[in-house]
Amino acid sequence: MHYVYILRCADGTLYTGYTNDLKAREAAHNSGRGAKYTRGRRPVTLVYFERYRSVGKALAREYAVKQLTRAQKSALIA
Repeated sequence: MHYVYILRCADGTLYTGYTNDLKAREAAHNSGRGAKYTRGRRPVTLVYFERYRSVGKALAREYAVKQLTRAQKSALIA
């Protein structure tokens, strides 16, 4: 299974990513081994995810979510 996820960082910003293992990816972000963006913004909390069978569809959705405004992402999370 493939996932598109949104994390809320300690400073209130949102980070969007892709993974095939949500728990491991969240742990990687919180240990400092995740994305460079989240390293200085720990701890992070998983606030949203979508599940896909196809890696291509997941990556296309990740791109689409990254293009959303903060308000649109907040609406998606709510």
